[in-house]
Amino acid sequence: MALKSTIMKAQLSLSDMDRHVYQDFNLTLAQHPSETDQRLMIRLLAFALNSCDGLEFTKGLSADDEPELWHVNYSEEIELWIELGLPDE
Repeated sequence: MALKSTIMKAQLSLSDMDRHVYQDFNLTLAQHPSETDQRLMIRLLAFALNSCDGLEFTKGLSADDEPELWHVNYSEEIELWIELGLPDE
């Protein structure tokens, strides 16, 4: 039987004075069984540093053709692709 992902909830209050982004996020993250806590925090940090309308978490480790985070515009064009690499074994 395969191990299931662990669901993590995060509340993020973002105040980026350089980009004038002030927003609160209630995020739900799925931690893959092979993913470390550090890597999960790096995904959360990448979200905070690149926050914009439409930025979303993807299937990540579960899909080979998707990054951990991406921003797809309304024309379904990828504007931002963030990959973190493979987790430590």
